[in-house]
Amino acid sequence: MKSDPIVIVGSGPAGLAAGLALIASGREVRIYERYANSDKVGGLINVWAPAVKALRSMGVDVDAMGLAPTHSSFHSASGHHRATVRFDSAINEEYGGYFFGLLRPDLYTSLRSALPAGTIQADTTVSSFIDRGDHVEVVFADGSTTSTPLLIGADGINSTIRPGLWGETPIREHNLQAILGNTYDIPEGVPLDQCIIRHSRTLQGSYAPFVHDGRPGIGWYFVEAWDPSTPPLSQAELWAHAKELAKDFPAEQQELVAHSEGTLVRWQIRDRGKPLKQWSKGRVTLAGDAAHATSPYAAYGAGMSIVDGYFIAQSLAEVDLTDSSAVAAALQHYDSLRVEHTTDQVQQAYMLGQLFHHSSAVVRPIRDFLLDRTPFLQKMVGEKSPGEIAKQISVMGDGIRGAA
Repeated sequence: MKSDPIVIVGSGPAGLAAGLALIASGREVRIYERYANSDKVGGLINVWAPAVKALRSMGVDVDAMGLAPTHSSFHSASGHHRATVRFDSAINEEYGGYFFGLLRPDLYTSLRSALPAGTIQADTTVSSFIDRGDHVEVVFADGSTTSTPLLIGADGINSTIRPGLWGETPIREHNLQAILGNTYDIPEGVPLDQCIIRHSRTLQGSYAPFVHDGRPGIGWYFVEAWDPSTPPLSQAELWAHAKELAKDFPAEQQELVAHSEGTLVRWQIRDRGKPLKQWSKGRVTLAGDAAHATSPYAAYGAGMSIVDGYFIAQSLAEVDLTDSSAVAAALQHYDSLRVEHTTDQVQQAYMLGQLFHHSSAVVRPIRDFLLDRTPFLQKMVGEKSPGEIAKQISVMGDGIRGAA
């Protein structure tokens, strides 16, 4: 039945994916973005096979996106192997891999180019909403309003929609920062099909491949303990700091950093603390970082956001949007598919960040001995977590118009 467009707040991965998925299911969508220029910058990100399945179903040209399939392994900075990520071989064959590297701007470009012109309304701030029962009244910062049968808050960790649904919840600082950079000047011996994750006593230093405009590159990053009150560094200072951090790692990591001048970005790592047990209420729901902001230790933040959009559209595919009880039930179904899975990933990512970067000096040697000599890390990040991610493929069913 014809109705007003579904309103999505935020044009990050969750908002764009939700828009694409809903359009693929036959809905009309408007995405409101607070920033006039929301072109994204950033370095390497990774997506898993469920996100690739979701993107294909939305009509995104995945082959043109520049995904670089890669195998992942964990090591000590001195080279001791700790874990290898294991994934279902049938999924590897179907999707050309299970874990893919790409640049964040390339993801945004691909998602936006798949949307109909005019879908995104930039420089438009949503300030509040009122669920009227048979529709949601969306209020903009200039005082104007619009009506929608469904409101999706995909507006990030500082969401406006989340507190309107569930009240204020504090942001949790991880007291960590990530520094990212990339280069096309690839040192000899750096593999183009491997994500290498290394830990020293206090740092993570990692790299993985990507492809941009057909050109292979390597994105690298460090994660370190960091005081959020510290003033930000300039680009030159950040590069100098990264070169100093690289001294804890093998020569190829140092070379990658040395070849990356002008590409560095910094990411303050935070989440929302205790996860919500429910995202949806009435005709309003959440997606992406507004629901489950996570640290890069999940390597899954953008991917989880993309799959959120898929499940929103699938849950609503056969629903009459004029039927309030049916809409509410569909959103509760969406919650049942996403809350537990994403909560587990967020909590594991937080725990790993604390383990690797906030263990006391007394505990670190014991921690590293256990990581080097026991299967703890293999079972957690090599088997359990990828196993849960792989299960999402079957849970997703045959497509957006199918059943989960």
